[in-house]
Amino acid sequence: MEKIEKNILSIIYVCQIERKKAFDLIKEKTILSDTEINSEIDELIKKNLVNSDRNTLTETGRSSLRIVLAGGVFDIIHPGHIHTLNAAKKLGDVLVVVVATDNTAVKMKKRRPLHTQEQRQEMVNSLSTVDLCLIGQEDDIFKTVSHVRPQIIALGYDQVHQEKFIIDGCKKIKLDAEVARLQSPIPESSSSKIEKEYGESIHGI
Repeated sequence: MEKIEKNILSIIYVCQIERKKAFDLIKEKTILSDTEINSEIDELIKKNLVNSDRNTLTETGRSSLRIVLAGGVFDIIHPGHIHTLNAAKKLGDVLVVVVATDNTAVKMKKRRPLHTQEQRQEMVNSLSTVDLCLIGQEDDIFKTVSHVRPQIIALGYDQVHQEKFIIDGCKKIKLDAEVARLQSPIPESSSSKIEKEYGESIHGI
């Protein structure tokens, strides 16, 4: 499959998840003219990769992409996050990142995050490696997993989720997904280390 075809399929997938029109985002993300975009989509329809609505993927089109799902709080974006997300993106074609809700973040970090879930979503969405950032669901990560239906779920080196828990949860929603544990970034960097270094003063920045 040509790179431009893969790019268009990836964009259509993202728009399908967000229930948005794909044409404008394809135009924004590529250097193609309107005529060229329509021609490429016509070819993808002929190949049974895109549906006739020109805005959703067929099962064949969807299975031609390797979707990677990663998650976290992402309150303070630091080099460790960048390292982890770059490694996750290399595992597939599309990287979807889920940021924890404010309530989940409190449970995980034992404090209120500096940034709201919407602000954290906006920050992660601004990273070039990330194709789509979503806000997670309260108390049930598999609602989002079921919505995204990734082939790969990437766990950071310090994330508490255990592979068996993820695999068993995926089986319950009839999803055959591989779990990849990403290696620790070098030099190691984490939000907790940053907070420990700067103390409470970081909350006054």
